Amino acid sequence: MRVAAFVLMCLALADPAYAYMGPGAGLAFIGSLVALIAALGIGALGLIWYPLKRLIHLRQGTETEDKDAS
Repeated sequence: MRVAAFVLMCLALADPAYAYMGPGAGLAFIGSLVALIAALGIGALGLIWYPLKRLIHLRQGTETEDKDAS
């Protein structure tokens, strides 16, 4: 509890930095953030979609097997 109070007090008493982030750096940051969110979303979709696709194929009986193996 003391640590949280100390951190909040430090944040409340901090002076503004008056920093400037130019348009190039801002666009690069936004582009990187969009790419990160898209990659995480596509990864999560892949983890959900492929097992569902396999389950659907197994239920329909359309699982492809090697016919040359027999």
